[in-house]
Amino acid sequence: MALRLYDTLTREKRDFAPINPDRVTMYVCGPTVYNYAHIGNARPVVAFDVLFRLLRRIYGEDHVVYAANVTDVDDKINAKAAAEGVPIDVITRRYLDAYHADMSALGALRPTFEPRATQTMDAIIAMIERLIRNNAAYQAEGHVLFNTAAYSDYGKLSRRPMDEMIAGARVDVAPYKQSPADFVLWKPSKPGEPVWDSPFGPGRPGWHIECSAMIEQNLGLPIDIHGGGNDLIFPHHENEMAQGMCADHVPTYANYWLHNGFLNFGDEKMSKSLGNVVLVHDLVTRTPGEAIRWALLSAHYRQPLSWSEDLLDQARRSLDRFYGALERAADVEVAEPAPSAEFLDALEDDLNTPRAFAELHALADRLEKSVGGDRAVAKAGLLGSARLIGFLGAEPKAWFQGAADPALAARIETLIADRAASRAARDWAKADAIRAELTALNVEVMDGATGATWRMREKT
Repeated sequence: MALRLYDTLTREKRDFAPINPDRVTMYVCGPTVYNYAHIGNARPVVAFDVLFRLLRRIYGEDHVVYAANVTDVDDKINAKAAAEGVPIDVITRRYLDAYHADMSALGALRPTFEPRATQTMDAIIAMIERLIRNNAAYQAEGHVLFNTAAYSDYGKLSRRPMDEMIAGARVDVAPYKQSPADFVLWKPSKPGEPVWDSPFGPGRPGWHIECSAMIEQNLGLPIDIHGGGNDLIFPHHENEMAQGMCADHVPTYANYWLHNGFLNFGDEKMSKSLGNVVLVHDLVTRTPGEAIRWALLSAHYRQPLSWSEDLLDQARRSLDRFYGALERAADVEVAEPAPSAEFLDALEDDLNTPRAFAELHALADRLEKSVGGDRAVAKAGLLGSARLIGFLGAEPKAWFQGAADPALAARIETLIADRAASRAARDWAKADAIRAELTALNVEVMDGATGATWRMREKT
């Protein structure tokens, strides 16, 4: 089937048709680098990584251009730098490096471009100047503000009436504003904050204008796909679209708007402000990144996802099953792994990962139960499907035993052989004692019809 994506702007699922199949463009709002990313921050990264991979398969790796911005000037960054007594780039470099390492551990490919606000200042200032010339922005008391009255479709993306937008944006009702809904494009810097010269006076940009300028500079307008979390629909994406449309009077800003659902912890959205966060930086030290990735994709990207240890356990068990099936089929030769038609149908139906995961389980069943050439077909389908979206890239032995060094692995293998001999001799006391010794070594033994296998337990 053709790729179909749910467009937030039209509120319907639509066939995807790029503006130029030789240069498919996608932009996703990236991190503000003042702290480690929490697992909720990772959900859009992983979800849109799946789309990036799928687009590359359909149109070719060299024909998909993916930009994800880095916000590296912000009130929270400024506060962190002031608290530590260091320049803001010390903070942003530290947490951007950590972000890259953490997202790589989750199997996310690096975007084609990662533009930074501080490196896009000329483009930001130039866009503000055009907005002023087009009577879509005005200067007041050292600020430049976007004139929402200049854009007749303001609110079209979020479908909110103006009074709700004013309340929802939590905008400052300042006396220099022509309307309470008008938002800042440029503002004076406070003492000690980073400052840039501009025709409007020294200061720094507002948040929304940064993304509009980075999209224009790196991708050009209009773009094919704009992605991000549900919480960005308003005000951020609403304001982005208004700026981009008014700066150059373009007919379209983005042809498809995609938004992922919230990641919840219990009954609440996970957020640093609520203090209910699970940091990816901590999680990857005790849980395989592949299992975290599976958990993040276990619900459809547009639906809420409830985060829990049980969710991670289920993810680990699913991957154990697949790697176990591959280990038992090590003798099966596969020339060219390729995703199954059913798997591709699921992905092309608005990235339906739950249905795609069900197809992976069906392929694993076929691999375990088939004989002869059918096993090769099933193994090729399982590997090709899973690897398309970032799974089953490790060797099965490394998946189960990767945390054990060679000396420890040899000791464990000897203990498992001794345990098997004790069980064969019906010396249950010795077998139980060996199993207890293995448990003390943080080893989980998995008995099966063809013998025992083992893996290192996750760190706690």
